[in-house]
Amino acid sequence: MSTETDPAPTGAAVTGDTASASYPGGAPTPVAPAARTPAEGPAGADAAAAVASASDRGARVVAVVIALAWHTAIGLPAVLAARADLARPTLVLACWAVVAVTGAVAGLRLLRGEPLPAWPLAVLLLVVDALVFAAAGERQLFTAANWAWGTLGWFFVLVLWGRRVTGLLVLLAAHSLIALVAVLGHGATAPADLARFTMYVYGTVSLQVAVFAGSAAIAALARNRAAAAATASALVAERDAAERARRERRERLALVSGTAEEVLADLADGRADPADPMVRRRCVLAAARLRRLIAESDDVPDPLLHELRAAADLAERRGVPIDLVTIGTPPPLPVEVRRALAEPLTATLADARDRARLTVVAEPDEVVVSLVVPDRDDEPTAGPPGDGDPRVEHLQERDGEIRWTQTRWRR
Repeated sequence: MSTETDPAPTGAAVTGDTASASYPGGAPTPVAPAARTPAEGPAGADAAAAVASASDRGARVVAVVIALAWHTAIGLPAVLAARADLARPTLVLACWAVVAVTGAVAGLRLLRGEPLPAWPLAVLLLVVDALVFAAAGERQLFTAANWAWGTLGWFFVLVLWGRRVTGLLVLLAAHSLIALVAVLGHGATAPADLARFTMYVYGTVSLQVAVFAGSAAIAALARNRAAAAATASALVAERDAAERARRERRERLALVSGTAEEVLADLADGRADPADPMVRRRCVLAAARLRRLIAESDDVPDPLLHELRAAADLAERRGVPIDLVTIGTPPPLPVEVRRALAEPLTATLADARDRARLTVVAEPDEVVVSLVVPDRDDEPTAGPPGDGDPRVEHLQERDGEIRWTQTRWRR
């Protein structure tokens, strides 16, 4: 069978059909898709990542709000109220402004998902930490005016967001060491002062670590649950697909049985004579339908073209030269639509004797399949198939010289 490519009409893509419609040695070999477990599918991974991202974004918003609100609503009023008692109030206020600007920039980039220069910012915060402890003075060492106690740890959380908790622990340990040096440097070595230092360190460090580690754990848990849900959905979808495939196989088996059963029963009972041309035509038509119905179950890139080739192959085996012309690529079609497009042409191909020309014109919203064969007086005119799909139009004309059959599907 020869294969051609005609000029495409406007809006139709031309694809040359390079595969022959004849299959040496028998029927075409179906191509099996690569097996893949549901958990490996991109959809499941994307869903899990989306859920984890949404959960992490909520935690980021909470961390940014806590850091900036604490710094503004608690730290700043305390500094302004105790300004006269601070050793260097101007330096404390300047450090407050530096941390506020750094926190605003870090929070904005964090909410946008943009990367942060984490360790340069961490070093800057540690320098500010040391300056604030030195500038607060002994009288304000354990008061809210020394805002480095309660505020700075939240900004450590912001700049290290998304990284390992080990980095946060290192920064908090450095912060505690700076505070201890300040306490000892100011001479606050009484047991009460050291106990107060311990309480301050525990109260501030535990909150930041809990929020940092808890948000990471919640995001991981959300990701795992979303992945499990996606896997369960994929399993349900695969089970439904398997059930649908099983149902289609049963329906196809019923069609195949009905196609061959009647003619075989007549031959077996002696009611049909193999020499009768009409009986031969019934046999050829049954064989063509069997071939096409079997091809429906093959997993191939272009199922419609594959099924038409299967029907044409049988005609070619009877010595009928067939020209196949394809214009465009057929869109994915349900098996019922493909069956309604191919069935009338299969019946006509079964009667072809001299030559045949099969044309497939495909666009995203329309597929037209037409067959031209020489007309014969002894060839019956078949009407539209009784079980055709209502979405498919069937046209047939003959003038004594050629017989033209066409099926058309529109979206």
